Amino acid sequence: MFRNYLKTAWRNIRKNKLFSFINILGLAIGIATFFVIMLYVQDEMSYDRFNKKADRIARIIFQANVNGGKINESVVMAPVAQTLKNDFPEVEDATRIVNAGMPKVEYNGNIFKHDRLAVVDPNIFSVFTLPMIKGDATTALLQPHTVVLTRTTAEKYFRTDDALGKMIALDGDSALYKVTGVMADIPANSHFYFEMLASMASYPDATSDSWMQGGFHTYLLIKPGADIKKMESRFPAMVEKYMGPQIQSQMGLSLEQFRTKGNQLGFILQPLTAIHLNSNTSNEFEPGGNISYVYIFSGVAIFMLLVACINFINLSTAGASRRAKEVGVRKVAGSGRFDLIKQFLSESVMITLFALTVAFFLVKISLPAFNHIAGKELSFTIKPVLAFIALGLVVGLIAGIYPAFYLSSFKPILVLKGKAATGNKTFGLRSGLVVFQFFISVALIIGTIVVYQQMKFIQNKDLGYDKEQLLTIPNSYLLGNKEQVFKRQLLQDPRITGATVSFYKPAGPSYYNNALAYPQGNDRLIVNAVDYHIDDQYIPVMGMHMVSGRNFSKDYATDSSAIILNETAAIALGWNAETAINKTVIRQNSQRGNNFAYHVVGVVKNFNFKSLHESISPLFMTLYPEGGLIFKINTTDVTGLLATMKTTWDSYKTGEPFEYGFMDDLYNKTYAAEQKTGTVLNIFSLLTIFIACLGLFGLVTYTAEQRTKEIGIRKVLGASVSQVMQMLSKEFLKLVLIASLVAFPVAWWGMNKWLQSFAYRIDISWWVFIVAGATALLIALLTVGFQAVKAAVANPVKSLRAE
Repeated sequence: MFRNYLKTAWRNIRKNKLFSFINILGLAIGIATFFVIMLYVQDEMSYDRFNKKADRIARIIFQANVNGGKINESVVMAPVAQTLKNDFPEVEDATRIVNAGMPKVEYNGNIFKHDRLAVVDPNIFSVFTLPMIKGDATTALLQPHTVVLTRTTAEKYFRTDDALGKMIALDGDSALYKVTGVMADIPANSHFYFEMLASMASYPDATSDSWMQGGFHTYLLIKPGADIKKMESRFPAMVEKYMGPQIQSQMGLSLEQFRTKGNQLGFILQPLTAIHLNSNTSNEFEPGGNISYVYIFSGVAIFMLLVACINFINLSTAGASRRAKEVGVRKVAGSGRFDLIKQFLSESVMITLFALTVAFFLVKISLPAFNHIAGKELSFTIKPVLAFIALGLVVGLIAGIYPAFYLSSFKPILVLKGKAATGNKTFGLRSGLVVFQFFISVALIIGTIVVYQQMKFIQNKDLGYDKEQLLTIPNSYLLGNKEQVFKRQLLQDPRITGATVSFYKPAGPSYYNNALAYPQGNDRLIVNAVDYHIDDQYIPVMGMHMVSGRNFSKDYATDSSAIILNETAAIALGWNAETAINKTVIRQNSQRGNNFAYHVVGVVKNFNFKSLHESISPLFMTLYPEGGLIFKINTTDVTGLLATMKTTWDSYKTGEPFEYGFMDDLYNKTYAAEQKTGTVLNIFSLLTIFIACLGLFGLVTYTAEQRTKEIGIRKVLGASVSQVMQMLSKEFLKLVLIASLVAFPVAWWGMNKWLQSFAYRIDISWWVFIVAGATALLIALLTVGFQAVKAAVANPVKSLRAE
């Protein structure tokens, strides 16, 4: 019986080649798109879940609001971990991680770079699942100057993973480090990734009792069944007990007085599995994901699959009259309704299997390109393949259920008399499904336009500095006392118009110091600001502008204790750009010590030194140039200039490679996630529209076939081609118009929510909706028009003779 079902299914597929092709292609694209996006979503949702105790691990976050300046840091103070372990019975264990950058590693005269190092507590292996391949996890990092390497790193350094007892030198540390363990590589879906873990016993600040200086990523292993919210409710008492006395000592006011001014500070817990997608804290190890984009992509995937299934349902029900007599004959011959349902479901599954084969190749072809766009390493392994097959079969059954029940419901007497009209009910369903398809298409078009506009706005916004033609050398500090000589030598090149020494950049990875200060005479008005250490050339080289006062100058010896504020900082301190000049700011923490008095010499125009997701916050600039060079260039011969700079760098024989970057590239990388989202939306919008048009094309083809004689009669009676086109097109265009009107408010709401994540954003213009609706109508018109013209120009004699 089942074999007979398959034979019949195959005959019907061959008989209706066009409809079968449209169904197969639409389903294939829908399934392939859905599967690729679900691979992405699954990868994003899997972060840190490889840890066996992931559901009991939480990270502690420090939050503060000091006179409007917000602090939200993933690093806390050194004693926090042990305090929580001692004072909170819910805490089973606590461990700390310090990001130590990428030091130069030397072994037997060989130098290795670009491997990330973390300084960790020895109990890290009992909290996180980091399997040890060689060595004892419980003792590997107990002693100072010990280090554990990943297997890949050990093989790179020693050409074997048998590295125990080997001694390596780390740049910046005079002592050699002993390799006491080799662990498995940290999985890519971890919120931190390091190639080396060094003992915390070698880290001087690890034993600090200061509750005023952070730097430690701190993780808690919570006991089973513990209530995290109850723990957090006792954090204010911990702050009062340990932080309060230090605030009194360093700021001269009690914690209560600090809070009465509207200031707040404290700690919260963040589940480990929420870090990657739900973190908006500073000092993260790696750039995180965004749960909003996971929701967006998941929605797009589901809609794509729905649109493909709708095509199948539409075309199957539209072609019902073709199968009516077949159903009638089968029923008269003794077939029951359930037998017919199985027959039609068999056809549905067969079409799906064909679509699945095509989709498989589409996934294999598109996955590398998608990985490149999304910055992922998704793969099509055995588990995804099995899930892929299961998905295809489920889609086939779901898409085929309604057509199967509908076709099997025909009454044999009526259909054999030629009275099996599809009826208004079925046409209404098809119309509703077409509206839904184009509702999704129009919404995606609007989303694509809005994302493009916001990205264009970001690119063209006046940032308060000139990001073009700025070249950075981030590792120039390696030149030591030759850094200034190197700078002066390059300044003799006419292609370079200026140079400044500073680590601090308003785009890309940079250094941020939280600075606390108050205006002299008002120690209760505490301002939290970002502190930039710069030289006297920083402001002109960056193309920034002074609002009042002056820049730092070598002509003023007192500028070592001078400070420049941005406009926001001046207002936060109770002044404005004009009145701030010559005022005194008391810094409670600075490179020159606590409670150091700085005199204000200038106010710089506000510039965006963080993401445009955030408003411009208070900023201090002090004359304290340190490491990193930024050059202003003016040339089209960038390649030649870089070659000259590299030659000059190599002449100093640092043993380090010449590294450089461009400020505009660093700026663009800040919004890489948004740019990727825009690109993916563009692609999926086009695919959704294509699938919707496939379905529309099929429906118009069927409609034209059903009305062949009517068209012939109308043409014999004098109807023009344009009138026939209008007759066939107007119903479908009306549906697209309805879809557009429904999509407009939904798309506006969704994109407005997305834009709210930016402090600086566009307003959604009315013309966006007009363009989206007009685009959908034009695409539908072209799709419908092609088949309508074909029907309209057909010879009416042939259609009238075909009875």
